[in-house]
Order: sequence, then C-alpha cells, then structure tokens
Amino acid sequence: MMMMADLRGSRGDYARTGAAARSRRKLQLMLPTAEHAVALARRGTREALNAWQLAHLEDTAVLLVSELVTNAVLHARGTDAVALELEATGTWLRMEVHDADPCWPQPHIPKAFDESGFGFILVDSLAGKWGVRETAFGKAVWAELDTREAGELNT
Repeated sequence: MMMMADLRGSRGDYARTGAAARSRRKLQLMLPTAEHAVALARRGTREALNAWQLAHLEDTAVLLVSELVTNAVLHARGTDAVALELEATGTWLRMEVHDADPCWPQPHIPKAFDESGFGFILVDSLAGKWGVRETAFGKAVWAELDTREAGELNT
C-alpha cells in the first residue's frame, strides 16, 4: 500500500470564482496542544458542518480532523497551540491544521501488531485529497472532502 499526499500545497485549484466564491464559509479555531484539543476540534467541526448544512460529511470530517489535530498535538515540536481551519467552497470542504513545527509528517505503514501509526492510512483512505504545505510559521497539513451527496456526484 502506498499513501499519496499532494505535496504541491497550493490552494490554486481550491480557490474558486463566481458562485463558489460567494458561498465560501470558513471557521478557524485556535487549540492548545493539550489532551482536550481533539475534543474541542471535533465539537467545532460538528457545529460548523451542521450550520453549513453539511451534516452528511460529519462522521468522515470529524474523523479526519481528529487524526490531523492528534498528529499535530503529539508530534509538532515547539508548538504551544495549533490552528484548525475549516473552509467550505463550492463542492469541497478543506480541513487544515497549522502548527509551528517546520518538519513535515513522515507517514509510514505500521506493522501488523502496532497499536498506533494508522492515522495517515485513514486520512489517505477517506480524503479526496490531502497534503502538506509550508507556512510562514511552520506547516499546514490538510485534507479535502467532496461536499456533494451521492446523488449529486454525476452532475
């Protein structure tokens, strides 16, 4: 199994014009690098998706956000806080976690009896796209989901 991240990190194809730009919704949460950060991120994600009428994505989005925030809290060095950014534009929901550690994650395939290390396998399996990009103060790890419901995918 091979995991594929989009390492371009650009937001170019994500930024839309016209009706999609007018329907852009965004939430940013600053979270402490503490145990309760993941619970706060989950709650904020659920509330935003319900307010944005994207509740059909809740289970998958909450799982992706949990993995991204957990990785930042556990592995980012020199970070007192992480930022969770949710942005819905057109047909995409982008979940992005920023931290001050410039070191990019090193996804790997865990061994059969490992109890951890499966986060990026989940991200790779569930996200439409995911990747990492440099920021002015560290990095951002992001994942995207298609917001269209099953019946809308062919339109």
